[in-house]
Amino acid sequence: MRAPSGYLLAARYRLVEPVGRGGMGTVWRAHDELLNREVAVKEVRLPTVLDEELRAELCARTEREGRATAMVAHPSVITVFDVVTEDDRPWIVMELLRAKSLEQLIQEEGPLHPRRAAEIGRQILGALRAVHAKGILHRDVKPSNVLVTEDRAVLTDFGLAALEGDVSITQAGIVLGSAGYIAPERVLGSKASPAGDLWSLGATLYTAVEGRGLHGRRTAAAALAALTSGEPIPMTKAGPIAPVLDALLRIDPHTRLDSVRASLMLARVAAGGSAEEPMPPRRLERRPERPAVAFGGPSFPRRPSHRGLHRAEATAAALSMPMQRQERRPGEGVHRKRGEPRPAPSAYARLKATVIKLFLPRRFWPRELRKRG
Repeated sequence: MRAPSGYLLAARYRLVEPVGRGGMGTVWRAHDELLNREVAVKEVRLPTVLDEELRAELCARTEREGRATAMVAHPSVITVFDVVTEDDRPWIVMELLRAKSLEQLIQEEGPLHPRRAAEIGRQILGALRAVHAKGILHRDVKPSNVLVTEDRAVLTDFGLAALEGDVSITQAGIVLGSAGYIAPERVLGSKASPAGDLWSLGATLYTAVEGRGLHGRRTAAAALAALTSGEPIPMTKAGPIAPVLDALLRIDPHTRLDSVRASLMLARVAAGGSAEEPMPPRRLERRPERPAVAFGGPSFPRRPSHRGLHRAEATAAALSMPMQRQERRPGEGVHRKRGEPRPAPSAYARLKATVIKLFLPRRFWPRELRKRG
């Protein structure tokens, strides 16, 4: 049973007039009498086939899901102010936007230009990625749930987010959503997933650029039959956005386009490019070339110019002095073995030793020269 105009919800929100209706509820323009502002109130109506216990459980889950959605801060996600449970059903209080839905734009202006549709799709995809990161699935992405302003596209109606995917709902044979925008795997009874929301986004963008629903079918079963028949998806006005739609509307969710790649492709189309345009090569800063250095031999650490001068002077003085042979005193060296006298080094050997001592560190001297010091 729908609430009447003037109904006061939670002793705070006064319902003024309905601004939108759907199969699962009504959106009201309401007045927040506590904060003195206008808000939108989503009145969720649960299926009558559900028993009381299941209705209570789904109301509790809807309330938790609404509060989780309120924590998502994204410009393309409708702002949720409050979640109220009254009259055995949940009510979601949201921001009121002065905007037209994508469905109204298509009806008034006809098919959208592919660039404009790509920009709307890019923003809505950003909203889906934000709510998916919180573990929330929208499950009802369609043109009537997308509000468009001059510079903003907003995804609305998260009131059914907690209903789909529930085991008891699936067992009851109830599939929540709009015909033509439900992912094929959901129609076949599989559990909802982020890939299902991406398929619904693809169907929404298809309607935006072609001006009609996918395959022109009025029921989800008819649309599914057309998709599984293997017939190619007819696209006459999609233009550069056609590769994105073809990848989002794949039957197998495992081969469906992922959100990261889809966001990149939609951004390219919105900027006036091609969806399959390759990424420009990364420009690397060119470093200045260093002059080539020729190495003629092993390099040694540079030493100060004064090092070794005293050694050179001492060596030169020693070489210039004549060697005097001193007489051995009697009895000196008797306990030692008398060996052969060493021959005096030649002038070339002395010159060579001087050069080695001047220009090479001590560790590179020959062994006999190191012994002599």
